[in-house]
Amino acid sequence: MQNSETSAKKSGGALTFIRDLIVIVLVALLISFLLKTFLIRSFFIPSSSMETTLKVNDRVMVNQLVPDVVGLNRGDVVVFSDPGGWILSVPQKNDSALGKFMQFIGLAPEDDASYLIKRVIGLPGDHVVCCDARGRLSINGETLDETYLSEETRNHPGPYTEFDVTVPENALWVLGDNRFASRDSRFNTDQPGRGFVPIDNVVGRAFVLNWPLDRFTWLDNYAEVFKKVPDPADK
Repeated sequence: MQNSETSAKKSGGALTFIRDLIVIVLVALLISFLLKTFLIRSFFIPSSSMETTLKVNDRVMVNQLVPDVVGLNRGDVVVFSDPGGWILSVPQKNDSALGKFMQFIGLAPEDDASYLIKRVIGLPGDHVVCCDARGRLSINGETLDETYLSEETRNHPGPYTEFDVTVPENALWVLGDNRFASRDSRFNTDQPGRGFVPIDNVVGRAFVLNWPLDRFTWLDNYAEVFKKVPDPADK
């Protein structure tokens, strides 16, 4: 009789453990999904356009409170959906059912080819010009020393593609850190958006490079590069 009771207790304990484990897993998945939906998403880097800040197959975490809750700044690295015609055909990296499910709940980085990652150069109202004799940009008349540019770009200054634009309301002008390998605002002036990215297209600001671990770092917006740029109303 005692053995029977002991066996029943063990069986009940095992079922309780399994039930609790399932609840914990479901709660963890729900939390991951909510974080991915409202706060943080993970993306992989598909190209060399942001080198050497970001390299191919790096993973970044993106703060989705930007720009709706937290405002955008010049120098921010942002992920945004294609404004139309920017992206050429790019194969999906992970098309398995499991991979798609992991992305859906936020446990794997997004590999959707309809997203891009670039650095914000011009905010609404900014007058952005490329370039002076040394290949340097200016914003609202202030020349920039872009310390985040790739080594190749800094060693072989532009002009890469000359432009003289004023950023319209609710839009951004974005460029890659590797100016020789970035299909950014400069090369999309013939598209419907004329190279400008609607702020509504911004998914969020990349704030940390989290993979590979040996390259883990917080992503800087290099405020010192832009600190002397006057606001458009003050230029």
